Amino acid sequence: MKPFDYTGKTVFVAGGTSGINLGIAHAFALAGAQLVVMSRRQDKVDAAVTALKAHGGVALGFSADVRDPAATEAALKAAHARFGPIDILVSGAAGNFPAPALGLSPNAFKTVIDIDLMGTFHVLRTAVAYLRQPGACIINISAPQSYIPMAFQMHACAAKAGVDMITRVAAMEWGKSGIRVNSVAPGPIADTEGMARLSPTPELSRLVADSVPLGRFGTKQEVADACLWLASPMASYVTGVVLPVDGGCSLGGAVGLARAVSADAK
Repeated sequence: MKPFDYTGKTVFVAGGTSGINLGIAHAFALAGAQLVVMSRRQDKVDAAVTALKAHGGVALGFSADVRDPAATEAALKAAHARFGPIDILVSGAAGNFPAPALGLSPNAFKTVIDIDLMGTFHVLRTAVAYLRQPGACIINISAPQSYIPMAFQMHACAAKAGVDMITRVAAMEWGKSGIRVNSVAPGPIADTEGMARLSPTPELSRLVADSVPLGRFGTKQEVADACLWLASPMASYVTGVVLPVDGGCSLGGAVGLARAVSADAK
């Protein structure tokens, strides 16, 4: 028996063709859901759809940039036309790189804001008309930078803090329509592009892992499991929450992660 059963449910994952987001898509596919993934590059969309179909279910993919609200809406509209109301929406498109504040050009800062913050707004704002009401669940993928200031991460901290406020305000405004909105904030997760950028050497990786109370990096499956729970009836009274999935690293202010990012940026 599956711990979670999403048979007959439609899950749309923005940014769902790589990393943590693709891991989430796989988890929902294994739980019986029909998947729709969206990201900018058609080759990554095609590869993700092929991999998701290997679980025996139905998967579709669309090439669209979350920075483009019209393209984002076109993908959501097409998914709705094929499957009907979307039950679970995961918004996880993101961009990041370590850089000192004075080394950030206006365009570099704006790029992260446009992908992470504006992209989240575009996905949520355009998705509402295509969600199941009542009953839909939205999960935004955030980061510890949303509530822990980190040197060399001004752009990501600003963007992810905004994402969590979008989560809270949307939860307040859309609750009466039966839509729940939450954020998941993954900590240091192994085998992801983000951690490869923020802790690119074995020494920096050990520094990060040693700062986590559980003493290790997390896995993409552990983040996916949190999403499976949040979207399930077991979390039916949970909305407006920012859920850290970080092994407790935020309890100490993500010291190891912050030091690793600082050391790498120097």
